[in-house]
Amino acid sequence: MVEKNLLINNKKISYHGVFRTDELFSVLRQVLEEKGYAYAEKRNEELVTPEGRLLQLELRPVKQVSPYMQFMVKIRMTLDNITETTKDVSGIKQKYQQGDVVIAFDAWSITNHEGRWGLKPFSYFMKSVIHKYVYQFKIEEDLLRDLVTDTAYIYAKVRELLQSYQGKKIPPMKEEEIMKKVGEEIGKETI
Repeated sequence: MVEKNLLINNKKISYHGVFRTDELFSVLRQVLEEKGYAYAEKRNEELVTPEGRLLQLELRPVKQVSPYMQFMVKIRMTLDNITETTKDVSGIKQKYQQGDVVIAFDAWSITNHEGRWGLKPFSYFMKSVIHKYVYQFKIEEDLLRDLVTDTAYIYAKVRELLQSYQGKKIPPMKEEEIMKKVGEEIGKETI
């Protein structure tokens, strides 16, 4: 029996302006690889319209953290009204894309207790009740914290890249600050 828990729901980045799609995808791949996720593309659709291209992409990178638990960061990207443009950078003309970018992040923990608890329904039921209402096991709590940290890191790197195109120099955030912000936003969503 597989159990899925949604820890971060629809955390969005919205951006309008100039960017490079190849650099955006490269940074995403690099950050996912750095955190130990296997890159997996679920959907890739492109539509050409008179206003520009529409690109919809869904990534579902997975990280196996134990024999019975894995993490999945679902990343939905919509790049709308994309047009080609050139920009003069340090005296060199470079190709860029211009349009609207919306990236949404979901963080899922996928647990398969079947191998761990056997096929004893009573054991599984008791573990679920204790875990949900009485006490959360320390090992699982730490693993779930790692998933939130990984997602916050990926989010911060993509946001940093998009803001760099606007010429904004944002100071790097410490991991504790990112965790605090994500925790506050998760708290807002559950209320």
